[in-house]
Amino acid sequence: MYRVQLSESYLPAQADEPVLETTVGGVLRAQAARTPDAEALVEADGTGTLGRRWTYAALLAEAERLAGALLARYRPGERICVWAPNAPEWVLLQYAAGLAGLTLVTANPAYRPRELAFVVEQSRAAGLFIVREYRGNPMAQIAAEVGKDAPGLREIVDLEDHAALFAGADEAGDLPQVAPGDAAMIQYTSGTTGFPKGAVLHHRGLTNNGRFYARRLGARPGETALNFMPMFHVAGCVLATLGAVQTGGRMILARLFDPGRMLDLVEAEKVEMILGVPTMLVGLLEAQKARPREVGSVRVAVGGGSMTPPEIVRAVVGAFGCTFHIVYGQTEFSGLVSMNGLADSFEDRCGTVGQPYPQTELSIRDPASGAVLPVDAVGEICARGPTTMLGYNDNPEATAKAIDAEGWLHTGDLGTLDTRGFVRVTGRVKEMIIRGGENLFPAEIENVLLEHPDVAEVAVVGAPDARWGEIPICFVRLAPGARLDPEALKLHCRERIAPQKTPAQWIEIGEWPLTGSGKIQKFVLRDRFVAGEFGS
Repeated sequence: MYRVQLSESYLPAQADEPVLETTVGGVLRAQAARTPDAEALVEADGTGTLGRRWTYAALLAEAERLAGALLARYRPGERICVWAPNAPEWVLLQYAAGLAGLTLVTANPAYRPRELAFVVEQSRAAGLFIVREYRGNPMAQIAAEVGKDAPGLREIVDLEDHAALFAGADEAGDLPQVAPGDAAMIQYTSGTTGFPKGAVLHHRGLTNNGRFYARRLGARPGETALNFMPMFHVAGCVLATLGAVQTGGRMILARLFDPGRMLDLVEAEKVEMILGVPTMLVGLLEAQKARPREVGSVRVAVGGGSMTPPEIVRAVVGAFGCTFHIVYGQTEFSGLVSMNGLADSFEDRCGTVGQPYPQTELSIRDPASGAVLPVDAVGEICARGPTTMLGYNDNPEATAKAIDAEGWLHTGDLGTLDTRGFVRVTGRVKEMIIRGGENLFPAEIENVLLEHPDVAEVAVVGAPDARWGEIPICFVRLAPGARLDPEALKLHCRERIAPQKTPAQWIEIGEWPLTGSGKIQKFVLRDRFVAGEFGS
């Protein structure tokens, strides 16, 4: 890794890897030309049973056919939304949209109607690609409801109905020229005003971020990676997918994460690479302890998405006999900002998120003044590089707050940079809660709860949790005459937002800790909760 001796919390961009002028469709074409007969994609269904398989040549042919079908129905530059769990058709649509010059909008399959409606409308999606149902969520029914009030939405397509998916393929003409700087994807993140913002990500950023990840892991041609990270997130569709395609890897795509079934696949398929958030890794460790499998094929495990405790790192290394990499990223940076390298010490793997990516500048700045801080001082982590997003969709004000005039992305995360250029993440400037690797936004949950007649005021904070990293805790001041009914409030949330956003604990409060300007001091509530003031 980089041999530097820093005197302040600023690391210049390192040029150990070049920035390539690549596109999402272009990297698939290039790999299909290099290794047409190598296996590229393997389906693992909801039970963990292997199904369909594609070589690189077959994957490209089907993606090009789907791109032609899309261009029979959409114009280059239009947006299409994919609202589905991990499925081979998700991967096909990602490559096809890239080849067709369309922007793919990703949506969490756990979304409820109001969440999906916001993403469809805010992104100006012309098409919505779904599955009929997933884990009890009636997606076809919800999509139909949302479609009635979305005038720009021209069609709703079942991904698993290939006649509908490939409609128009026989009428296809030539595919367009797609530029590396063109928008390729919109992912929604970092909501602070009730709903998330759509980060517009370009081809160059996505493809280089995935390649940097694979290179730093030492990924090898033909190596098997098990991808159970959700495809709607950069971990699934960028790191795992675009990382594998640029190294000629074999990706097993799991529709559903079940720890025992994932371990069965590791054993049967000799999986060499796994990537998961701490909650998933804990699940794998528990399942392995309950019924040991032969997992010695695993060469490397990767953890990220929230704080990865050192004890989890040690436990994974002990159980799998592999190396472990902690990663740190931002959707707004197309994936990762920093990660451990193969040569890093065990102590650095446990206690840091490694050094920044190639071609990436990183600095730690005073959140108030913006000044670069001395080494080892806690401040806001800021990054600048070729994978920075284009901006937030139709939100120039939010874009200007996130990316300053000099091109620095202000992550909202607190951390330090040591003299060797290793990064530590210590907390967050912003209020976002990371539960099991998924971003939860307090303002969104609070707005839902304020619709309940028993709620007068509410504050949602993140509290530490050994399994999930963080969980949402709700403090509520009730309306006059109301009684706290946690089950009723829970049901109210479950009907309106995804289950993981529902607070794990409900605490009635009579008087808020306030700032001088009358704002609720959420950090005080959190500190009091952690100290045990409100009971278990």
